[in-house]
Amino acid sequence: MEDEVDRLVAAWRRERPDLDVEPLEVLSRVSRLARHLDRARRLAFSEHQLEPWEFDVLTSLRRAGAPYQLSPGQLLTQTLVTSGTMTNRIDRLAKKNLVERLPDPNDRRGVLVRLTPEGRDRADQALAGLLAQERAILAQLSGPQRTELAALLRQLTAPFDNVPG
Repeated sequence: MEDEVDRLVAAWRRERPDLDVEPLEVLSRVSRLARHLDRARRLAFSEHQLEPWEFDVLTSLRRAGAPYQLSPGQLLTQTLVTSGTMTNRIDRLAKKNLVERLPDPNDRRGVLVRLTPEGRDRADQALAGLLAQERAILAQLSGPQRTELAALLRQLTAPFDNVPG
């Protein structure tokens, strides 16, 4: 079965036979898949009235376990945004009653951000919707193929994820 990347690679091989375009065969597919995944994520989240960034913050809190709270600094680490951006996001989620700010009992000047029951429900429902979308995307692969693909992608992404600083 031919795909758009096969056509793109064939055209480059014809036009630039002097270049080794083999990386395009893998990474152009990864890039195209990322765009399809982004669309699937947006669809799954919109069905639960969430933006992707809202899902990221809510699920960071949800993964923390009961009582589903983190400091703003911990949220920064997990979501890779700036302090100002995180403050804005927390404000917006609090206005929607999806999170609440509480005083940090270990730091008089600090606060904790806690998931509200509504925020927890919304995160759980959106996650279930996302997983359904992602299962559909992976449906053409067998279990062993999915395991092999995950291992291969881990090899490619681990160096980026484990860079100090």
